[in-house]
Amino acid sequence: MPKSKKDDAANAAALELEAQAAASSATQDETEETAKKETASAADTSEQDSKAEVKTAKAGKRSAKGIEEAEAKAEKIEHQKHRSEEAAEEAEKPKQPVKPTRSRLERRSKAYRTAAEQIEKGKLYSLAEAMELAAKTSTVKFDASVELHVNLAVDPRQADQNIRTNLILPQGTGKTVRVAVFADEKAEGADISGVEALTKQLEKGQVAFDTLIATPATMPKLGKYARLLGPRGLMPNPKSGTVTTDLQKAVAEAKAGRVEYRVDSTGIVHLAIGKVSFGGTKLLENAEAVMASIKNAKPQSVKGVFIKAIHATTTMGPAITINPNE
Repeated sequence: MPKSKKDDAANAAALELEAQAAASSATQDETEETAKKETASAADTSEQDSKAEVKTAKAGKRSAKGIEEAEAKAEKIEHQKHRSEEAAEEAEKPKQPVKPTRSRLERRSKAYRTAAEQIEKGKLYSLAEAMELAAKTSTVKFDASVELHVNLAVDPRQADQNIRTNLILPQGTGKTVRVAVFADEKAEGADISGVEALTKQLEKGQVAFDTLIATPATMPKLGKYARLLGPRGLMPNPKSGTVTTDLQKAVAEAKAGRVEYRVDSTGIVHLAIGKVSFGGTKLLENAEAVMASIKNAKPQSVKGVFIKAIHATTTMGPAITINPNE
């Protein structure tokens, strides 16, 4: 019995030693496995870091410009987003009431509106009525001019329909006309005369006259001043009676109120026929003379209606529509 106990004790001790050895071996294996895993993990991490470094290096080499463009694009997107938000906020704000657009007449001066009230809208006035009304509807404080605007059925591009002529207004123009004569001989009544005197003025670009008269012999000398005189309508012309050998007559007619008119590019004649201070009767005399001259100037190639519309107006005043069939 005692022997058996000793054997059991020995066996137990041997088993315990084997267990400890096994446990130690397992711990060692586990430690080695852990170490291997850590080593492998470290290697993977190192490899990834190495690849990242390579990628970063490649990206850096690829372009700093690319990075700048990306940042600029991001900034632009952010700016657009901000603007969209502002637009949305603006749209949510209550809108201010829009003021109604005033008519053209309402935007005119009080004096103009008062004058316009005296003219019946849509009415075709007779020439006499229009002249009386024109004398009463001036909107300015100075002695305004009275003008006729006559729309003709002509094509100014056609030579025979490009109307240009002149006439003497029975009551004059109401203006003091300065007459210059470009000729070797003196002309009585002229404000300036003589080739030499006028040449000195023209060379300086000075135009101190309203009408220029020349003779056929001196006209070639005026050619070099065409750019100065032409745009002002002062270039002498046989049709207007300002190129002539009868200088005394031409000066007298110019002083008496001779006017020249022509159609513009749209076929309309614009002509001042006097001053408001003339009164209706004198204005009518001048207006009738103008209308008679225009009718006499009708080209043969124009058939049917010649005068399409007539309007009278004062300087800065409302228009008065005149019956063209009168």
